[in-house]
Amino acid sequence: MTQNTASAGAPGEHLVNELKWVHGMLRRDLRILREVADQISSGGSAALVQAKIRSLQTRSPLWQLRVNCLQYCQFVHAHHGGEDAHLFPALRRSNPALVPIVKRLEADHRRISDLLDQVAALADLLGGEDTPDNRKRLVLALDDVSTHLLEHLDFEEESISPTLRQWTRWPF
Repeated sequence: MTQNTASAGAPGEHLVNELKWVHGMLRRDLRILREVADQISSGGSAALVQAKIRSLQTRSPLWQLRVNCLQYCQFVHAHHGGEDAHLFPALRRSNPALVPIVKRLEADHRRISDLLDQVAALADLLGGEDTPDNRKRLVLALDDVSTHLLEHLDFEEESISPTLRQWTRWPF
């Protein structure tokens, strides 16, 4: 994905890029649909038309993997963002002994965020540069996210649950 250097730092630039990515997929699919329409008009075989329809990227496993990776990454980012903004400050206030644990959890969030960004970037490549090397890199990145995220979740649950159990409501 290329960015205009003048607007690369704009807060919504990622939204523009995502919109362009989706629109690019739709444009490619529309080209296939036009081919299908032309083949139907010229008496093309049903098997050929069905094959073209199945080839639409929105139905392909790669497209679904890419979209699911991106949605999952966004969900984890949002969850961790909420913890960083609301839960962790409340934990520090509620139980000062948790300060070192919260610092570790925040460091985990930064590490996981970097890994999720790597997964998202590699998943994004599947739309344009689907190579065996990119697939291998994506699998390795997914393994890294899985390992670090599962360790983080286990540590977080174990470390802060005693304090959470003393609360009557979430600090939001």
